[in-house]
Amino acid sequence: MSKAAQILKERLGEFVPRVALTLGSGLGDLVERVEDAVRIPYSELPGFPQSGVSGHAGELVAGRFAGTPIVMLAGRAHYYEHGDPAAMRPALEALSAIGVNTLLLTNAAGSLKPEMPPGAVMLIEDHINFSGTNPLIGEPTDRRFVGMSEAYDPELREGIKRAAGKAGVTIDRGVYMWLSGPTFETPAEIRMARILGGDVVGMSTVPEVIIARFLGMRVAACSVVTNLAAGMAAGELSHQETKDMAPVGGEKLARILEQFLGADTGFNA
Repeated sequence: MSKAAQILKERLGEFVPRVALTLGSGLGDLVERVEDAVRIPYSELPGFPQSGVSGHAGELVAGRFAGTPIVMLAGRAHYYEHGDPAAMRPALEALSAIGVNTLLLTNAAGSLKPEMPPGAVMLIEDHINFSGTNPLIGEPTDRRFVGMSEAYDPELREGIKRAAGKAGVTIDRGVYMWLSGPTFETPAEIRMARILGGDVVGMSTVPEVIIARFLGMRVAACSVVTNLAAGMAAGELSHQETKDMAPVGGEKLARILEQFLGADTGFNA
């Protein structure tokens, strides 16, 4: 067991979360809704990422959300920060070691579909790894050959769709395309992404999905649309736009997650 896992077990005591939620842009305030919260800065957990992206905090918050024992990760490491696609592996390994078996991921993304505008929420049903790298490169065992046919757990996806309906929130479904960043895509790259079958583009999430599946976790993920991708609207893209628009869809996604984790999904059994 890693040092980070040992620290978590000591700090959390008899509290055993089964679900972890990574908070993307626009969802950082969700930690304030955690009851009986235990907050641990990433700086106190060896191997946890020190995010250098504005809008991403760096702390783990454990407690009950909608009645479900949960760990929230407020902040993630991105491949474009350090060139390491496996930067989140130590954190996810530590969570797995303390009993987490389900990972819920959220992110901000650019839409490739005019009918899915800023403020929309998309349930990720599949992804395209167009980064040219993989977080399991260098893994010495045959465990590295992870099947990805159902990377996004069908049962969890159905549960999220039902939760969206109960919450009165429209949720789109589609394919997330991971490009490395940190630059935004060119209009030509966006035309390519649409041809290849992407519905949104982003700079995160896919490495975490691969690592989580490697660890045997169930995975579900949602994107908050913050902009139409390059060439689809007037003006240049910016990170400020992402930060400004993320809370719009983030509030919708928060309602879905609250309904999902509070529903009869087995998390609060």
